[in-house]
Amino acid sequence: MKPRLPIDGLAARFSILLAAALIAANAIAAALLYADRARQDSAARFEREVERIVSLVPAIEAAPAERRIRAARAASTRLTRVSVDPVPRVAAGPTGRRAAALTRALQDALGDREVRAALVVRHHKDGPHGGEAVALSIRLDGDANGLQWLNTVSRGDHRGPPGIPSGVLLLVLGVSLVSVLGVALVLIRRLTRPLNALADAARAAGQGDRRVRVPEAGPRELRDAAAAFNEMQARIARFDAERMRTLAAVGHDLRTPITSLRIRAELLDEEDAAPMIQTLDEMTVMADGLVHYARGAGDGEEPVQVDLAAFLVRLCEERGAILTAAEAVHVQARPVALGRAFGNIIDNAIRYGGAARVRLERARDAVQVTVEDGGPGIPEERLSDVLEPFVRGEESRSGETGGAGLGLSIARNIIASHGGEIRLDNRPEGGLRVTISLPAAKMT
Repeated sequence: MKPRLPIDGLAARFSILLAAALIAANAIAAALLYADRARQDSAARFEREVERIVSLVPAIEAAPAERRIRAARAASTRLTRVSVDPVPRVAAGPTGRRAAALTRALQDALGDREVRAALVVRHHKDGPHGGEAVALSIRLDGDANGLQWLNTVSRGDHRGPPGIPSGVLLLVLGVSLVSVLGVALVLIRRLTRPLNALADAARAAGQGDRRVRVPEAGPRELRDAAAAFNEMQARIARFDAERMRTLAAVGHDLRTPITSLRIRAELLDEEDAAPMIQTLDEMTVMADGLVHYARGAGDGEEPVQVDLAAFLVRLCEERGAILTAAEAVHVQARPVALGRAFGNIIDNAIRYGGAARVRLERARDAVQVTVEDGGPGIPEERLSDVLEPFVRGEESRSGETGGAGLGLSIARNIIASHGGEIRLDNRPEGGLRVTISLPAAKMT
């Protein structure tokens, strides 16, 4: 059996799946927003750069030759260095798509001037502002004593409009995740509650409880499942009741002809009558067994809370069994039916093992009753068979050595109808051990 994982439940798996989907969706949305913001910032820087250069070139050209260097120095900022030089700093021809776009935009705005643009990757060792920079070389008109090129280098860390702080973004993400998960958990709890009730009812039905029903509530699919389960329970209960009535009727109706035959047999000679009477006695045992088997479930009896320790004390005193230990525990049971089940088991132990030792103890939410004897036990290959109807440890149907082979079968049916189970084992030191487990009653 594989160990259960902490996320084995439907609610846990749904929550983790929903959380993963929400985190992935928000992460993708945040990435797209960041990319769009970067694109918009880049476009804005591009436009500002074009506007600034377009306005700067005529101003530099209008200045006298000796003032062009000072004008360029005055136009420099913390992020852009402007100079007027005799040679261009950018090699001929644009490099890259963005550089080509910047070149075309400047040429359209400045006329026929020669414009060279390039994107330069600056490393941190070049200064505190590493990253991408835009280098421009524009040929100036007019005589400027050899100073015919306007060179600009704009660092790539221009700041655009302030965006959403990362802390606020994480807070929004967290609030969104908690809100959606909260709503989802409420819904999934409402969804799984009927499923849990159906599972509990199915377990009880599997243990023989034909009265358990499931509330027909919740979504349509769950209502349909609950209705189908309730209908199945009702049909099985009707079938069981009809089967038991049939068995009881057969057992009861057999008594009359058996009694008539016995009276006739007793009129014969003793030598001829003895084998017939023995056969009729065995048939009587079988007929009585059928009646007891049919009545074994005790369907007409209402369950009550039973002090199992006091209950076993009385049974052991009546039958001469030995109660070795008994904790104070309670079970929800039908007392007459439960007394028949324990009585059959104790009687078998005394009949085949000479004595019965009974022990009662509690194990977590269950109650465990053990009945041991010192008899010959049962062959291992027949341990499971003896719980079936009309199966005995020895083949005789004599009332002196046994019955019809229904005692343990009756006990098993009664225990199963109480939500418990019976297990048979041979003791290493000899004899049979019968272990009965029942659910303990919840104390209010």
